[in-house]
Amino acid sequence: MTDISFHCGFVAIVGRPNVGKSTLMNHLIGQKVSITSKKAQTTRHRVTGIRTEDDAQFVFVDTPGFQTHHRSALNDVLNQSVKETLSDVDCVLFIVEAMRWTGADREILPLLPKNTPVILVVNKLDRAKDKLALSEFIARVEQDFAFAGIEAVSAKHGQRLAELLAQVRPHLPESVPLYPEDMVTDKSERFLAAEIVREKLFRYLGEELPYSMNVEVELFELDGALRRIHVAVLVDKEGQKSIVIGKGGEKLKKISTEARLDMEKLFDGKVFLQVWVKVKSGWADDVRFLKEFGLH
Repeated sequence: MTDISFHCGFVAIVGRPNVGKSTLMNHLIGQKVSITSKKAQTTRHRVTGIRTEDDAQFVFVDTPGFQTHHRSALNDVLNQSVKETLSDVDCVLFIVEAMRWTGADREILPLLPKNTPVILVVNKLDRAKDKLALSEFIARVEQDFAFAGIEAVSAKHGQRLAELLAQVRPHLPESVPLYPEDMVTDKSERFLAAEIVREKLFRYLGEELPYSMNVEVELFELDGALRRIHVAVLVDKEGQKSIVIGKGGEKLKKISTEARLDMEKLFDGKVFLQVWVKVKSGWADDVRFLKEFGLH
């Protein structure tokens, strides 16, 4: 794999919240490393996923959905994260939803780099039954930006991902691989444990809890083949604590059980997981807290 004909580079995945960025990356690398949820704005860190083939290594960077409507210190930090990611990659995948071209999508266009190839990825292809209407939709979006390429995919069903990779490959520089070929993410197990718990919170709480919630791993240790993991769920107000815990503790128990099962599958070993809820008021608007949690 040291032949100079090998290509390796960084690919940013960007788009408005909830267009399927994390789902796309998980399918491209063949394993869940970025959390997915129907609730927008679940990706808070730049998550790196790695796909290695015979002649190329794709290093995907999943970004938070660019947030323009709800201003807070947290969202400002997330938006800055997107800008920084775009300034330092070899190719950008701009994800939009088939048949939905919104004001929020258009607001991202000025942020896209002018000297880096941007590929338009039209996701949720399975929803676009009319091929002519899809072609007209793509033509409309094309008028607003000079894209280096266009591909319609279904991230959820894994459709046309090989075609998308074929479009990305020529934009990667000649380079030896940056990561071992069996590596799928540069994130630590500690980070992934926190992400898994956060995904379950979003999934099982739905609209009940606002965005001012975070997850902090207080203990992560290996005891032989067993991983002992203690996780604190941070909420902004006392009243939110009971929402997370649920009646008789049922909700928190379900979240913990599902998270533990996912961790055991991902880490390929037994996990002892404890999850509890803490109130830490104002953290989403306090830059000091954001630095503490690695978000700034």
